[in-house]
Amino acid sequence: MDAHALRSALRTAHVADGYYWIEGVHEPAPTPPDFVYLRGDGQGAWELGTYERGRHHPLARGLTEAEACARMLRLLT
Repeated sequence: MDAHALRSALRTAHVADGYYWIEGVHEPAPTPPDFVYLRGDGQGAWELGTYERGRHHPLARGLTEAEACARMLRLLT
């Protein structure tokens, strides 16, 4: 699964748009105060984490896109 397929899966599962942020795919505006995020480093590695109180809190780094997407889907559904 890639980030675009993850977005589709989350919509199908009726996960509210403000609960998550996927870099370059789903970036809600205005930015919610807290959410689960997924972002790439531009080198093929991905980071999954939470954003709370103005700070990013990584849960896992160095994941493949497929691993990161699968973990995010499990967290939110």
